[in-house]
Amino acid sequence: MTAAAGALLIKMVIAAFSGMGAATVCHPLDVIRVQMQTEGSTYSGAVDAAKGIYKKDGVKDGLYAGVSAAYLRQWLYGSCRIGIYAYLLENAQNANIKAGLDKNAITLPTKMLFGLTSGGIGSFVGTPSELALVRMSNDKKLPPDQRRNYKGVGDAISTIAKDEGVTGLFTGAPATVLRACLLSACAMGITSEIKLRLSGSGHFGVDGKLWGGVPLLFVATLVSSFAANTVANPFDVVKSRMQGQKVGKDGSAQYNSMLDCFLQTVGNEGVLKLWSGFVPAFLKLAPYTVISLTLTDKITKIITGKEAL
Repeated sequence: MTAAAGALLIKMVIAAFSGMGAATVCHPLDVIRVQMQTEGSTYSGAVDAAKGIYKKDGVKDGLYAGVSAAYLRQWLYGSCRIGIYAYLLENAQNANIKAGLDKNAITLPTKMLFGLTSGGIGSFVGTPSELALVRMSNDKKLPPDQRRNYKGVGDAISTIAKDEGVTGLFTGAPATVLRACLLSACAMGITSEIKLRLSGSGHFGVDGKLWGGVPLLFVATLVSSFAANTVANPFDVVKSRMQGQKVGKDGSAQYNSMLDCFLQTVGNEGVLKLWSGFVPAFLKLAPYTVISLTLTDKITKIITGKEAL
């Protein structure tokens, strides 16, 4: 039991550091995505949003607004999503070996179930950091008299808890968890499946080891990122809107629930609005997934001698 807990902890720590590396590179795309998805967005596209945010607030306070929340998110959500998945996958492989089977005889639905489980756990634990990330990323878009002006992720979380109660930290949790379950099931499960299938194709060297296996991981994560983003984007829009909305002192808000937000969005702006921000979301998710999973796989290989995915 102790050994298993230690193995899981190592995988989660590796995943957290890998996620921080990816977040450092990809955070501006997250800011663009959030500002395009939330109420009152007037940007015509991702490039227009990037220009507008940079012109208005610069790099530090604009494109990297809320980056401290993004780092915290990696320790809460990213560590669970990737770390728990790697742990479950390794256990399944070891079970196959003990049973005299091919260690990779794990079906795609099983891998996706592992991803769904790890993503669900991580997203619920990480909802407060996700909420802080959305609000901090979107704050500069609001009129000056409506801005929250959080000093950092700690201030954001403590202020939300004080003004809205501890339960306020889990605003949008249903949409956050559903999005993460779908996204993680696709991103993690499909990455592992494509990596396994392409490794024997010969197109990426012997057993997919061409250039250290990086090209193989790149292709696998790129395909899985597109699938994940397509499925999860509607929940992302709902999540961003629910977490970005202002809550009155009496607890009143524009959206009463995830379903209410979904119906209002579709009714007022059309069904395609559910895929608003798709381009920056994909452009962020693809490199984030490539960087975080590649770092996780390689660091795990160095430390444990085994691949993570």
